[in-house]
Amino acid sequence: MTDTPAPQPGRTLVAAGDLLDFAAALLEKGGLCAEDARTTADVFVWAAQRGVDSHGTARVPAYLDLLAKGVANARPEITVESTTPAAAVLDADRAPGPVALTAAAKEAVSRARTNGIATVGVRRTVHTGAIGYYVSKIAEAGLVGIGFVSGMPNMGYTGVKGAAVATAPLAVAVPARSHAPLLLDMATATIALGRIRQARASGTPLPEGAAAMEDGTPTTDPEKAVMPLPLGGVKGSGMSLAFELLTSVLVGAPIFSSFHSDDPQGRKHRQNALLIAVDPSAFGDPDDFTEAVDATLGTLKELPAAEGASGVFYPGERSAALSAERGRSGVPVAPKVWRELLERAEALGVVPPDPVGDAG
Repeated sequence: MTDTPAPQPGRTLVAAGDLLDFAAALLEKGGLCAEDARTTADVFVWAAQRGVDSHGTARVPAYLDLLAKGVANARPEITVESTTPAAAVLDADRAPGPVALTAAAKEAVSRARTNGIATVGVRRTVHTGAIGYYVSKIAEAGLVGIGFVSGMPNMGYTGVKGAAVATAPLAVAVPARSHAPLLLDMATATIALGRIRQARASGTPLPEGAAAMEDGTPTTDPEKAVMPLPLGGVKGSGMSLAFELLTSVLVGAPIFSSFHSDDPQGRKHRQNALLIAVDPSAFGDPDDFTEAVDATLGTLKELPAAEGASGVFYPGERSAALSAERGRSGVPVAPKVWRELLERAEALGVVPPDPVGDAG
């Protein structure tokens, strides 16, 4: 989530606030209460502003379908269980991921302020969206945020035939003072599933070693590719398995073992997560901490750039700058996504916003 995407022609520019209101209105018509609709929309627009189109407003139609099919629970009864002050398990009752993980992030921050560190496991949610959003919320509170997610197996595992583990993401956010927070947000896959779909639509070959056919054989042909391969081979597949243990197994809701069992319920879509909040004040003066973070990031940026490099950047720096720029000028929406949003708006009786221009 640190690379600034190249401009794409034909995109419609929509003011960030208008896009948020529009997405929230659609999701509310889809069944979510007003608060949950806005929370979910905020995650999408946050990602879109940062250039993460795969988790941006393109997800709105998919979420409407999840709600319509009952895969996601529009009126969940979220509960929090805890046997110790620094840890809790949030049962999402199949709430959309943005609703469940936003609540979990708030819970983690509250507990960490008292205990120095807190961890909140999330059980039985549906599609978490951009995990970087939730750890960023923790960082906005002045704490360090760490997050893991595990879901349905859709990625290869070194030495296994076919899909075995999930493209489980990891995110870390560290607050700073004069710099944008460091935000490391990465999956354990070489490429995202959305990248395969995009390559298929454009007829563009995939990178070597990035994707595989159904039997696990690597391919660069997007027409034959059905799943991504793990990042760094055994490293990515090992991380994904570890995240399954740290999330699903830890909260008593295993996904991997049930998916590969004979129980048809094991194929029912669900995700689990773990959010950790660390309060720097538990380790010393929090102002000294953010000052040292600034010094570290500043030192990195002053290192000599390699030949041909446009500069030296830390994780999250360029996407934060892009977010600020799009907050001023508008968020570009791809033609296909804009058409889908307008179609949903017409069907649900939602008035779409007026674009502020064309992205060119």
